[in-house]
Amino acid sequence: MSRIGRLPIKIPAGVDVKVDADNVVTVKGQKGTLTKKFHNDMIIKVEDGVIKVERPSDEKMHKSLHGLTRTLINNMVEGVTKGYEKALEIQGVGYRAQKQGKKLVLTLGYSHPVELEEPEGITVEVPAQNKIIVKGIDKQAVGEFAAIIRSKRRPEVYKGKGIRYEGEVVRLKEGKTGK
Repeated sequence: MSRIGRLPIKIPAGVDVKVDADNVVTVKGQKGTLTKKFHNDMIIKVEDGVIKVERPSDEKMHKSLHGLTRTLINNMVEGVTKGYEKALEIQGVGYRAQKQGKKLVLTLGYSHPVELEEPEGITVEVPAQNKIIVKGIDKQAVGEFAAIIRSKRRPEVYKGKGIRYEGEVVRLKEGKTGK
């Protein structure tokens, strides 16, 4: 049995979970609503304030889907109660971020500013010129948008300039040495 898959998910107060016939799980909480369709072979039950995920057999595919399904449902429950956030730091002279309405404008040393539109369900905060915080209830969407922002100027390995996740360590390489 999967160690993660067999763990029950406790439903916090104020959260409503519904499982439809085609394994479509809808989770409603104070921060919003998330809906996701899961594989038809997985057995998802809601009983006594607990969600349980079971698998029909010990086939390799069912084993791998078991833990995945349980984790994704847990992320949905956690997202509608607490929400998710990713923080990014900008390092480099003249590199900065600012918010203009629903747009994030990044000045990253290119000949033009980079403008990114906020996706639906995600909010972006810029508390300082060199800090960006991406917030939302969908863990995958938050991580994906943070990765898109980071990809606009990845950390450079010689001087360390660029956009990095908060707490990310960039190992700097030694430059060329002359004789």
